[in-house]
Amino acid sequence: MNILIVGPSWVGDMVMAQTLFACLKQRHGAECQIDVLAPDWSRPILERMPEVRQALSFPLGHGVLDIAVRRRIGKSLTGRYDQAILLPNSLKSALVPYFADIPLRTGWRGEMRYGLLNDLRVLDKERLPLMIERFMALAYEPGHQLQQPYPRPGLQIDPGTRDAALARFGLELDRPVLALCPGAEFGESKRWPAEHYAKVADQKIRQGWQVWLFGSKKDHPGGEDIRQQLIPGLREESVNLSGETTLAEAIDLLSCAGAVVSNDSGLMHVAAALDRPLVAVYGSTSPAFTPPLASQVEIVRLGLECSPCFDRTCRFGHYNCLRDLRPQMVIDALDRLVGEPLADPQVL
Repeated sequence: MNILIVGPSWVGDMVMAQTLFACLKQRHGAECQIDVLAPDWSRPILERMPEVRQALSFPLGHGVLDIAVRRRIGKSLTGRYDQAILLPNSLKSALVPYFADIPLRTGWRGEMRYGLLNDLRVLDKERLPLMIERFMALAYEPGHQLQQPYPRPGLQIDPGTRDAALARFGLELDRPVLALCPGAEFGESKRWPAEHYAKVADQKIRQGWQVWLFGSKKDHPGGEDIRQQLIPGLREESVNLSGETTLAEAIDLLSCAGAVVSNDSGLMHVAAALDRPLVAVYGSTSPAFTPPLASQVEIVRLGLECSPCFDRTCRFGHYNCLRDLRPQMVIDALDRLVGEPLADPQVL
């Protein structure tokens, strides 16, 4: 089987898609060849998945239609695949496999894709509550009972590229690394406050750790806010890598972390796929749909009456689901994961 996957548009979703790739290999055997059509930003993720033969560049941005480009890409893929599996539910995502005339075109019903897909599935959200279940189900015939335990994403790291990233940023592994991922592309309702992150950083630095901050260019000011709340002498034990690294470098450097604290974000799923001890902070969203998939995870949330709301901004303006989630809860979770006692809980 040669299978084309039309990949999702978000980092976390792309990481979780590896569960589908594992199921396809399980069903069709090692000879099953999987290529993924996805934006260029996703290449560092896909290149670290052993199940993927090739990442195919998709040049159009999220939401861009451009039928002519989609037709040209589709025609270039004609005759190469036995099946296409679509992870997005949009009509646009179905065009390339249709123009490629791939014999079997599989996906969930959405946005009037009748005719474009010839293996159109109807989603039962109660039977498949998790996103990974909805991905994995597309590897099998309709109604197939998924077998547990489910596969987990697992990104492979090349020591050479990791060492190159360490050298580029002048980073040393002479002390354990606490990685902080305080950003969230989704919106403010996923971002735990900077002052809370700063108190966690303060505590771990006092215990002999160093702190690396990760994120996109937009997250760089937030990372600096966290660093500036550290007192001189501690501040120098932190480095803000947000917007400085490529995604490939961020993945490789995250693999060095002794522990990670992250909002519900793409980097949270990357850290889970690297099997780093992870504290995942949830506010407006819920781990019942897209939990981090790893063996060393502590999920911290308040579970207020108004959450999960899945809004990008708080409809009440208070963000209590995050603001009232105190640093001590996260430090306690880190303590359970990495087994280090608190130096002075009273400071929090």
